[in-house]
Amino acid sequence: MRKLSFAAAILAAGVAFGSAHASTIILGGYPSSLMFINEQKGAVVQKIPLTTGLPSSIRLSDDKKKLYVVTNDHTGIEVVDLTTRKVINHFVLNDNKTSYRINTVTPDPTGKFVYTIMTKMDKEIDRWEIGKPKFYVVDLEEKKVVKSYDIDKQDEDAFRGYGRGRLEISTDGKYLYQFGAKVLVIDTSNFKVVDRIELEKPELPGLENVAFGGALDSISRPGEYVSIFNAPDPFTQKSVFGVAKFNLQTREYNFTPIGPSPEHMAGLQVSPNNKDAFTVVENGTLGNKRCEMWHFDLSNNAIKDKAEFPCRSRYYFGMSGDGKKLYVYGAGFEIQVYDADTLKLMTTWDLNNDTTMAGFALIND
Repeated sequence: MRKLSFAAAILAAGVAFGSAHASTIILGGYPSSLMFINEQKGAVVQKIPLTTGLPSSIRLSDDKKKLYVVTNDHTGIEVVDLTTRKVINHFVLNDNKTSYRINTVTPDPTGKFVYTIMTKMDKEIDRWEIGKPKFYVVDLEEKKVVKSYDIDKQDEDAFRGYGRGRLEISTDGKYLYQFGAKVLVIDTSNFKVVDRIELEKPELPGLENVAFGGALDSISRPGEYVSIFNAPDPFTQKSVFGVAKFNLQTREYNFTPIGPSPEHMAGLQVSPNNKDAFTVVENGTLGNKRCEMWHFDLSNNAIKDKAEFPCRSRYYFGMSGDGKKLYVYGAGFEIQVYDADTLKLMTTWDLNNDTTMAGFALIND
């Protein structure tokens, strides 16, 4: 299998940021809204109320024209048209006898369905009967679950817990990819696993209650998925991290190792000029936890700089549209803004609204 250099993998993937345009950040807000944050002003400029409750996760469509939102109160799904910035569809999956807990979701290429992994809970006379995670197909027009499929026993552990197993789909809709303890390739005609690839997504700190996949570590264009993965070294059998690029249509991939895997790693952010990349790593736990930003030089496939920053119990890591600022945010009222060149704190934006751990979406105005 032909390998790409770290820089070549990034260049081949392309970057969705544009330095010539102002950008807007979209975050979930308590108790039931989406917040649109202007990066130049560092302030919330618009809020969209949600009908179905607290946003628990958000995801952009491939064409960046729609935003798919999962809400927590009754397992709701809402679709936002980003041109008009209005909710164009909303419904809940729970009823008086049945509840669902969504693990992860991806829309199909037509926008008619969403594919998801959920745990179903049925209300009995004296208890709730909790089922195993399954694949579900939700029809957005009919506003309900239309199909369900069992998960192979050997793959069940990969889907347990919130935020496990990001889903991506091929451009023709024939194959679903689950990125977790392994990469599973799933035939959408029958939801049978047709391939298992020995690459593992690094464990992301603070994402235990995120379900909709967040755009933290994807720098992909439609039909491709590029992110950080762990893999066993063939000689030492120890885990190393690197960048893998997946072609979601042909099922081919390239993995470029970079170095020994840290305990935790959160996201991969790449500058618009494709010369620099950034991630966050954690080592230790509780009082011994140490958090660092890592700056990669893509020209030399090397770590250019590191800087420690104050750890938060739960957080996200992101980048501005022009690549000049790095963000630490989530589960709070503030976004801490760091300079991408120096890795030093520049300022703190007070959003005057508590944010949910629903993820991060960035659009050009």
